[in-house]
Amino acid sequence: MNRYERNHGIDVLRGLSILLVIFNHVGIRIPLAKTGLAAFVPDWVLHTVNYRGYEGVFIFFVISGFLITTNSLHRWGSLDRISFKAFYSRRFARIVPCLIALVLVLSVLHAVGAHGYVIHRPGQSLSGAILSAFGLHLNWYEGQTGWLPAGWDVLWSLSIEEVFYLAFPIVCLLTRRLWVLVPLLVVLALSLPVTRSWAYGNEIWLEKAYLPGMAAIATGVLGALIARHFRPSRTWVVRLLVALGGLGLATGLLAEIYVWHVMGEGFMLLLTISTMGLVVGMHWRHAMNLQSRPLRGLGWLRSLGFHSYEIYLTHMFVVLSAVALFHATGSNMQVGYLWYLPSILLCWLLGAAVAHWFSIPSDRTLRMILLRRPETGALNRASEVV
Repeated sequence: MNRYERNHGIDVLRGLSILLVIFNHVGIRIPLAKTGLAAFVPDWVLHTVNYRGYEGVFIFFVISGFLITTNSLHRWGSLDRISFKAFYSRRFARIVPCLIALVLVLSVLHAVGAHGYVIHRPGQSLSGAILSAFGLHLNWYEGQTGWLPAGWDVLWSLSIEEVFYLAFPIVCLLTRRLWVLVPLLVVLALSLPVTRSWAYGNEIWLEKAYLPGMAAIATGVLGALIARHFRPSRTWVVRLLVALGGLGLATGLLAEIYVWHVMGEGFMLLLTISTMGLVVGMHWRHAMNLQSRPLRGLGWLRSLGFHSYEIYLTHMFVVLSAVALFHATGSNMQVGYLWYLPSILLCWLLGAAVAHWFSIPSDRTLRMILLRRPETGALNRASEVV
């Protein structure tokens, strides 16, 4: 595949989402506001850098819905022609090998009593965590029993995403027509503020309930349908959509506290719709060859995005190790910010290594077995790294 064939803008956005997650998980344990940076960097900037991981996951939900729908439309022509076997085989090959490996490693760490990995809350058990991880209800399990150790906790978003994709081909084939499917997607996408408000009273469920996450994914699906069935004839329309989407996303991330006072739960809707607009605009821009080369200086962020699934699943191993080393070396909070860059680099290295040596070969092999034919792995990976 030509190096400029990929959509670099979407890769960068996906990289931003995983970067926000890493900053969040380091920041909970080594807050930037307590380091020496607080002396000359505004508190709201440090707060923004540290505490936008949840929003990063919802950005990724939108991108996931967009990419998988776009890829399905490219492969089958229309959503009502999706092959159950092919769709589920690809999801299985992409998701399950890393999931099995992660659960196995976490189970061993629990069994040997590794600090930070032992499941100990009342009502929780190793068997319960394993069942919830493979049963795609770890988010519900946490909502009922409390937080799991951080290595397990990352699987809450996978539970939401894969439940959506289990139902996705079925709903597409049952509705058959876009005029039936699209209104259902619109209702689900716009329900985000309402479904989040239903979870008030349960801090964990407020973050991890199924419907809000599915609403974000549905927004991405709608974006893919818009991108497929409409194409602006004027380049300025595309550039305007990218600018407005980027502005809305930046506003949501940088001025959340102010937007929240005005919009309440509608803040998350601003985030998802802005992400959809930005992704659709970047898709059209790519299709119209308005930007044939990647932006300079963002290659590292594109690489983070390309390996985002592997980085997301494994980054807590790096974060917990870095924090343990930080405390072992004296816990000098004034220079705590120095631990961020090494943590990000190691998260990337671990994720890239897992992708290169395990997940990509496993994905390719399983697709060949399940689909009984070789595939162009690079092309499929470019569009389905979610």
